[in-house]
Amino acid sequence: MAKSAESKDSLASDPRWGRAVVVGGGYAGLVTARVLADHFAEVLVLERDPVGPDTGVHPHVPQGYHAHALLARGGDVLERLFPGLRSELRELGAPVFDYGERISFLLPTGYAPRDRVGVPIQTCTRDELERRLRQRVSALARVRLLPGTRCETVTGSGPGRLDRVRHRGPGAEGPTEVTADLVVDASGRSTSVDRWLGDAGLPVSGKAVVKARITYTSASYARPPRDHQDFDIAYQMTFAPDVPRGGVVLAVERHRWMSSLFGFEGHVPPADDDGYLDFARSLGNPRLAEQIKNGTREGEIHRYTNPGNEWRLHHKNPRWPERLLAVGDAVCLFNPVYGQGLTVAALEAELLARLLRERRAGTRDLDGLSRAYQRAAAALIKVPWTLATSSDLMWAPGGGQPRSARFAHWYNRQVLAVAAHDPDVWARFVRVLNMMAPPSLLLRPSVIAKVARRSLTRRPA
Repeated sequence: MAKSAESKDSLASDPRWGRAVVVGGGYAGLVTARVLADHFAEVLVLERDPVGPDTGVHPHVPQGYHAHALLARGGDVLERLFPGLRSELRELGAPVFDYGERISFLLPTGYAPRDRVGVPIQTCTRDELERRLRQRVSALARVRLLPGTRCETVTGSGPGRLDRVRHRGPGAEGPTEVTADLVVDASGRSTSVDRWLGDAGLPVSGKAVVKARITYTSASYARPPRDHQDFDIAYQMTFAPDVPRGGVVLAVERHRWMSSLFGFEGHVPPADDDGYLDFARSLGNPRLAEQIKNGTREGEIHRYTNPGNEWRLHHKNPRWPERLLAVGDAVCLFNPVYGQGLTVAALEAELLARLLRERRAGTRDLDGLSRAYQRAAAALIKVPWTLATSSDLMWAPGGGQPRSARFAHWYNRQVLAVAAHDPDVWARFVRVLNMMAPPSLLLRPSVIAKVARRSLTRRPA
């Protein structure tokens, strides 16, 4: 594979630091390695699965077989990090379209308007996205991807730091230990960071947990040869507590539909063809069942259960070690129904790139970077976390939710009810959903006035 444009940019200037080690070679690890290659002479990416440049999803990424949403802002970040990626995916048949025009979106309050909103997005499988990123990153001269390599532990070369990585490759008689200028935990939800901290005599970071047990059942379908629809996404949104079932079909590369059906708690989509179609038919948006019925399934039907949201509060750990930082699911695991994870990981990589550039320009070393990064990442995570958990808290039986969560959930429902009949409010909602604008865009006086009028007239949602 020819060297990509980003690899040439990485080599345009001498690296400032020696070695970085990324623990985990999935999506978050790959985008982070891309950033590190601009600043370090060597970037080692340890991936426990035996992946190659052409590998897409792999065994330790079970959620990879399900529909993924790369929000508009995340797509923009990836295009900056990997120039030409969008066109490369489009050549494979992954469509690029306006979010408002090409989506059949069933809100809990009715169908969303089908008007242009000025937010372009692209739909593709996680499998193809990760394959393309792995090919790009593998081509970088400063990156070494070590497949089939397990990180045994991370220790410190001195007090208050974790910068030594002990790993074991396939067939190795013993482990190898390397000292790094920076270690990145991108090992996902199975991270061993609590053990690393405990073994070093450091306090384990606290966690914020909001349970919302959701099960995904997913399959890919080849579309009929002359299948032309007026949408590229058909979606039914779940909404506590009255809409526990939902689903999505995405038009993806190679003329296929990627389908994921999901349900909270006991609403588990079946993993057999008949049961799967019956579940789709139970939804209010008939377009999902139509595409499943008309398509030809390729591969297996996969099921995955996510217990909810979990945020490791590293930014509040008073003794968080030097030279270690965490990205992606290793720091914050989101309920996947909101489609935030891929975009947040891309934004974290962009954040790290900015902090490294600032230190490089100021001729500063890396001491203090890990804590500065975790604080800045927490500020980045806070908005999507609040949006997701304020809704997920409402699934809990018996009430008792914080007043702020109850109000946010009520207000969201009123906004959705207005948006179903108001293209301007819908466009605002789409921008917030895609992280192109802050939630305050839905708190402008014009929106509040529309919500108040609706609430006072008590028009049913």
